[in-house]
Amino acid sequence: QVRLVESGGGLVQTGESLRLSCKFSGGTFSLHAMGWFRQAPGQEREIVASISWSGEQTFYSDSAKGRFTISKDNGKSMVYLQMNSLKPEDTAIYYCAADKDSMFATLADRYDYWGQGTQVTVSS
Repeated sequence: QVRLVESGGGLVQTGESLRLSCKFSGGTFSLHAMGWFRQAPGQEREIVASISWSGEQTFYSDSAKGRFTISKDNGKSMVYLQMNSLKPEDTAIYYCAADKDSMFATLADRYDYWGQGTQVTVSS
C-alpha cells in the first residue's frame, strides 16, 4: 500500500521560504504522478502544483507561479515543494498526493493516495 509522509511545514513570516518534502513508499514511485494540494480553513482543497512521472512536466496554480517550485527525486522516492516569498494567504494544510493511473494530473479526484498533511502558517 502506498504511503505518503509530508514534512517541512511550520510558522514563518511574510516573504520567507519553506521547503516541503514528501516521502513515498509502498509502490513504484517513478510510475506515479505527484501533486501538492492545500486546504485553508473553510475553503475547498485546491491544487498548488503537480509533476509528471518523469518530472519533465509541471503545473502550477496561478497563486503558485513564480514563487513555488515542485520537483521529484525518483532515486529517493521524494517530492518537494520549494515555497518562496510566502504570503499570509498561503496559510493552509499542505497535502502530498500520488496518482497511479496518469502520467500527469491536476485534478484532486484523479489522485489515489494522500498524505496526512503538514501545516504552513505565514504571519504578516
